[in-house]
Amino acid sequence: MTPTNAASRATRTAGVAYAGGAYLLWGVLPLYFLLLTPTGPWEVVAWRVLLSLVFCLLLLTVTRGWAAFGAIIRQPRLLAWTALAGVLIYVNWQVFLIGTLSGHIVETSLGYFINPITTVLLGVFVLKERIRRLQWAAIGIAAVAVVVIVLFYGSFPWIALSLTASFGVYGLIKKKIGPAVDAISGLTLESFWLIPIAVVQLLLVAATPEGLTMGSHGVWHAVLLAFAGVATAVPLLLFAAGTRRINLTVIGMIQFVTPVMQFIIGAVVLGEPMPPERWAGFIIVWIAIGVFVVDLLLTMRRGGRVNEVRTT
Repeated sequence: MTPTNAASRATRTAGVAYAGGAYLLWGVLPLYFLLLTPTGPWEVVAWRVLLSLVFCLLLLTVTRGWAAFGAIIRQPRLLAWTALAGVLIYVNWQVFLIGTLSGHIVETSLGYFINPITTVLLGVFVLKERIRRLQWAAIGIAAVAVVVIVLFYGSFPWIALSLTASFGVYGLIKKKIGPAVDAISGLTLESFWLIPIAVVQLLLVAATPEGLTMGSHGVWHAVLLAFAGVATAVPLLLFAAGTRRINLTVIGMIQFVTPVMQFIIGAVVLGEPMPPERWAGFIIVWIAIGVFVVDLLLTMRRGGRVNEVRTT
């Protein structure tokens, strides 16, 4: 093996490790946030925003990233993109916490099961990419699954659809920004733009009869809540590091780790209800995912890249 091939293989291995670590952490996040009870979703997200910013500022200092950060803030276009990315990731965090802390972890997993297919749709309609027949088939099957859940389960899956839409568009914006904004600077700016929202949420929660929970439920609870920023930032930074080292097909395979873990936590560990109608919807989604994965594997065998092969 030549030094170049060895370096390339080491880079890919590191990329898989980074991305795998990110998706594993996202998979167990519901259990972490359940440990924060009785803290509600609005307070958790507020602390998540503020403490993520603090953690990112520390990282900028440790990694000596202030020069790169300064170059970014002198570019209004990049600032606008990071502000929009911040709004989208806020929506994703808030909906995820509402779902997790209200007993709808299974529905949050549905959102992340559908997310890869949503990403393909965004590529078609926003980036004008052409996709293959199997990808169209997966999209159609996933759409049928959503219809089944709405009509037969009798509940509109707003949590799942909000999660997949917000994270899908967030990923699209990150792709559009590209290497112009490094991972730490990007998350720092995204958190910074959300400071007013976080402060308002803390004030509103403080005005309720229950009040803020930080520091009022023992040391262990306060420590766990204080680590919300680290729990938020670390998987996002690992994800960014992974996507720079491996191609989209590999990411597409690894990302199913998160919804599988969340589904198991919700349905098996926590015993959330799974009536036949919901099982039917999920089984159809899994069929769509199976078609999607087959397409990825065929693409990898042909040496092509996802979303860049013309429909035959």
